[in-house]
Amino acid sequence: MTALYAATATAATAATATTSATSGPGSAGAPAAGSLVQSVDWLAIAPVVLPAAVALVVLVADLFLPERRKPLLGWLSAAGLAAATASLLPLRAGDRATFCLTADPAACSYTADHFTLVIQFLVLAGALVTTLLSVTAVRDARMPAGEYWFLLLSSAAGAALLPASRDLATLIVALEVASLPAFALVGMRRGDRLSSEAALKFFLSSVTATAVSLFGISLVYAATGTLHLVRVADRLEDVPGQLDTLAAAGVALTLVGFAFKTAAVPFHFWVPDTYVGAPLPIAGYLSVIGKAVGFTGLALVTVIAFPAYSAVWGPALAVLAALTMTLGNAAALRQSPDRPNSAVRLLAWSSVGQAGYLLVPIAAAAYSGPDQIGSTVAYALMYGAVNLGAFAVAALVARTKPLNRISDYRGLYAERPAAALALAFFLLCLAGLPPGIIGLFAKVTVFRSAVDAGLGWLAVVMAVNVVIALYYYLRWTAVLFRAPEAAPEAGPGRAAAAAPWPVAAAITLTAAVSLVLSGAPQLVLRFAAGSLFPQ
Repeated sequence: MTALYAATATAATAATATTSATSGPGSAGAPAAGSLVQSVDWLAIAPVVLPAAVALVVLVADLFLPERRKPLLGWLSAAGLAAATASLLPLRAGDRATFCLTADPAACSYTADHFTLVIQFLVLAGALVTTLLSVTAVRDARMPAGEYWFLLLSSAAGAALLPASRDLATLIVALEVASLPAFALVGMRRGDRLSSEAALKFFLSSVTATAVSLFGISLVYAATGTLHLVRVADRLEDVPGQLDTLAAAGVALTLVGFAFKTAAVPFHFWVPDTYVGAPLPIAGYLSVIGKAVGFTGLALVTVIAFPAYSAVWGPALAVLAALTMTLGNAAALRQSPDRPNSAVRLLAWSSVGQAGYLLVPIAAAAYSGPDQIGSTVAYALMYGAVNLGAFAVAALVARTKPLNRISDYRGLYAERPAAALALAFFLLCLAGLPPGIIGLFAKVTVFRSAVDAGLGWLAVVMAVNVVIALYYYLRWTAVLFRAPEAAPEAGPGRAAAAAPWPVAAAITLTAAVSLVLSGAPQLVLRFAAGSLFPQ
């Protein structure tokens, strides 16, 4: 059933990719004006097609490979994601588009601009790190390898499609292609009650949010007569008076599905239980790639499709940002160090708080223009690297201490110095404290976007929440360097066995990226300085 959901979603993507296709700006071989002969810019869509194609190869190969050869599927998946990430290099000019209307080449369903490329890099690189973490997890938990890798690649393909989507139909299809496999991945640990419960809760709440968004899209279509974002924006500028309420309701309801993906309050309730019930690599995947999907969708529909209704979504997102960061940090603060799974729960609630910070520039865009979206992108790149790194260390510790309590990290420096130093650095980056310079700079960038937009009250709320978050991040960091508790000689779980090299590679990779960003923050902060969308 899980494979059927993902296969259906992948097929929906393929169906979308074969309708209304033509070459847009930057594409070769554009048809003559008025021609119905259409072409596809395969290079532009390569970052989406490659993981989808590898997913199908993995699914078929799983039928023929003997059990002892199943680990090869993981490495095939990693190779596919690496190739998809590398395929972004020829597109770095950010001037390609495809699947455009023949009558209006400016109205395209797929655009590979700089915004698209940055988010696709975050998604594909994050999925690659998740693959490294999953290689040993799939083997140790005896999860079905073929289904696991097929679902992960299908979800990554949908997540890579979403930032390039420029019509409401493709956006919602991409959202579901990214989400449907994720439901199954959360419940992949067969026989685990927490895993099954988390998957069911995630599925039911997400489907409800998507249904509300689809209803909103239908209202927007009824008011405008089009689904392409640029055309929606033009038509909403001059909506007849009798349709104004209909359009405003459609705008508000359309945002619900994407707000759910960002875990914004009040759509956050699924997060802690889902992260605890999911395999740890999937929890890390949802915390970064799942959020990237939600924030990308919010950014596209607000600043490209609905700028005419900024008076509707601007204040709403500002209030959501304040509530989200406050509730997330308050709940993280209350986590008991001795409670089972308290480390994962703290990271889950922390991710809710971080979602509040990520919402701030999108809300600010309603008041000072779409260039504010660059601040969200810069913050998301920092957050993606350090949060995946934190989950990688949690996955390593959980190998010997499956309860994954914060107290289990006491004395980690004495047992695993490198892992403890890496986790301490990740936590300091999330807190925004030196030497995690990139976390500090990213927060200042978001703070400045609120001030520039005249949202002084939101900047104050953010400052208070940053101070609150310092406490629980520093408390966890201090635990790492405390003396280990006395344990019975040769007690279970105390010996620090060598880390599996894929997990060690994931920790090393995320730590190296975080160090480079802290040493040269301009690598990501430059995205906050200009527009990522074509003018």
